[in-house]
Amino acid sequence: MADANSRAGERYDTPEIIAYLNHLHASHDEGLASAFEAPDRHGMPAIQVGMSEGKLLTLLLRMIGAKYVLEIGTLAGYSAIRMAQALPADGHLTTLELDHRHAIVAKHNIQQAGFANEISVVEGSALQWLEIQTSLSFDTVFIDADKGNYDKYLRYAANLIRPGGLLLVDNAYLFGRLLEDSEEAAAVRRCHEEAAQAFDTVCIPTPDGLLLGIKR
Repeated sequence: MADANSRAGERYDTPEIIAYLNHLHASHDEGLASAFEAPDRHGMPAIQVGMSEGKLLTLLLRMIGAKYVLEIGTLAGYSAIRMAQALPADGHLTTLELDHRHAIVAKHNIQQAGFANEISVVEGSALQWLEIQTSLSFDTVFIDADKGNYDKYLRYAANLIRPGGLLLVDNAYLFGRLLEDSEEAAAVRRCHEEAAQAFDTVCIPTPDGLLLGIKR
């Protein structure tokens, strides 16, 4: 039951509380810190998942015993490193990145974090790579790339994830623009709607929403 003194819609996640909990539950080692701070150092967009969201990815993969993981959208490699921390010794993560400069930064960060053998960075169009994958199967697919193609990425993910496997989609609120009248918003809404048909889903209220689904 809600506290009698609480108010509907009131927020309690103050910056001080978030900083305390991030330090306590989702702290960084040197490799994670370097990857997390890389966008600022290299003039890249600072759009990677937050510290607690990154740790959530780690825990979710551990919970399902994920061994083979696909990430669509690498940026500086932070989320890839977070997820690789959950993999068994013989597990592997493949991450797809369109931007050559981002891929170079990510490869450096991944190597510095000690996961060069566990993570493969594939440069180029994710859609072109996905189109030719007919025999691969993944325990988890994490989508965090260009939002206008979210519906297309979802369709490939639905085919590539094993039954009982995990779908994760970041920026599920589209920065507050999910319900606007635009092609990008329509693509993200289609991602939500088609995911709900193929997966048992919920949208977790992280700062920009994390869609989570278990493949039926």
